[in-house]
Amino acid sequence: MVSASQVLYYLLHSSELKAILQWKIWHDAPHARDEEKESANLKECFRFLDLTSRSFSTVIQELHPELMVPVTLFYLILRGLDTIEDDMTIPLQKKDPILRDFHNIIKKEGWTFDGNGPDEKDRELLVKFNVVVEEFMMVKPEYQTIVKDITEKMGDGMADFCRKAEQYSSDIQTIREYDLYCHYVAGLVGEGLTRLFVESKLANSALLDRPNLQESMGLFLQKTNIIRDVKEDFDDKRRFWPKEIWSKHVDRFEDLFKPENLETALNCSSEMVLDALSHADECLFYLAGLREQSVFNFAAIPQAMAIATLDLVFRNPKVFRTNVKITKGSACRIMLDSTQSLSKVCDTFRMYARSIHKKNTPKDPNFLKISIACGKASIEQFIESLFPSQSPEAMIRKLKSEPEPDAVEAAEAKRDMIYMLAFVMGLLIFVSILMIGVAAYFGARIDIALSELKEKFVSSSAPSAVASVKESYNHGEL
Repeated sequence: MVSASQVLYYLLHSSELKAILQWKIWHDAPHARDEEKESANLKECFRFLDLTSRSFSTVIQELHPELMVPVTLFYLILRGLDTIEDDMTIPLQKKDPILRDFHNIIKKEGWTFDGNGPDEKDRELLVKFNVVVEEFMMVKPEYQTIVKDITEKMGDGMADFCRKAEQYSSDIQTIREYDLYCHYVAGLVGEGLTRLFVESKLANSALLDRPNLQESMGLFLQKTNIIRDVKEDFDDKRRFWPKEIWSKHVDRFEDLFKPENLETALNCSSEMVLDALSHADECLFYLAGLREQSVFNFAAIPQAMAIATLDLVFRNPKVFRTNVKITKGSACRIMLDSTQSLSKVCDTFRMYARSIHKKNTPKDPNFLKISIACGKASIEQFIESLFPSQSPEAMIRKLKSEPEPDAVEAAEAKRDMIYMLAFVMGLLIFVSILMIGVAAYFGARIDIALSELKEKFVSSSAPSAVASVKESYNHGEL
């Protein structure tokens, strides 16, 4: 049910409404699932995918048929591993061996786990994990090897961090430790996916020779999520911001959430954003090596969402009060642009980098570094190297005084917005007239309502129509 506030919001942001309609109506998936050919277990796996991932489920199910099932199972296996690692109700002596042996568990027929706490949101996945194991055993051996290898590395890394938290502290101290944590929970995912892409012949094999690109793909997403979720993690007694950064701004981590320290907290968050931006150009470099459209969409959409999220959280006081998210309309616009070409994704990165640069303030200790990261020395410069703005075609348009494509698109967008507003207003008027007509048909006294309005706004001295009707029916007391 659409609320009145949502209707008002989209009336004031018609471009977002347009993006939602375009994505819902005109988005053409490169590939689609054939559910008629799926086993009951595989359908159950896709159900778990929908339950455990809102952001990745759609793009995974639009992947090339060669990769759709292996990537789905890879995601569910790592989600199961993460569910065990995250559950603080499982004691370390029980958790540690499971994490370290999970790469073997995924090949144990019939294995399930019911040791999670009752409030663990992904508990059902592990309770019925046998369906994932059965489907995993049917994918190509080459894919099994890749998934098993990444699961082993991730399980060992998670176990090490759990043991450290038990013996010392769960707080992350240094930026190097922060990068290592992000490597285990996200960088390894980038490595595994790259190996799957190359093994399936849907990506350039040269990507395997650039592990820094794979790493940046995972770290850019993970660091963005850590910045965005800082309040939620703090409420859950988890701290992922490295002390090496936050200690420059406050004495205690909890001081970031005090209203009197807001300016200091914003400076701290901007330094976290600066750290995440260091991976942006390598993400774009990685995307240039993807050959197949569905694989490109799968990789590009989360990266474009990440740069948009960094813009949203940059110097945003709400980050320290609640969990902020991109609006649905903005998300649809990003997905539409990110599924077209690398050039469009670069345009998205450039737009949000400029927005961050615009919000940057000289009062911030990292003002100059952030300006450099967003500007000519980093993101902008890299995009310019891929897609030069002073191309021969642009020079010819300039000589002929022809409008730039962006200007034409802006004019079309403005015209579409006017049409959209006119359509919405017309629809509201039509629905209002229709409702009045239906009410009159079923006996509503529209004439009385009109008379009342006339009496109120035109002539206050005229006798009330309602009073006249009452008088005509007044027979006194019985």
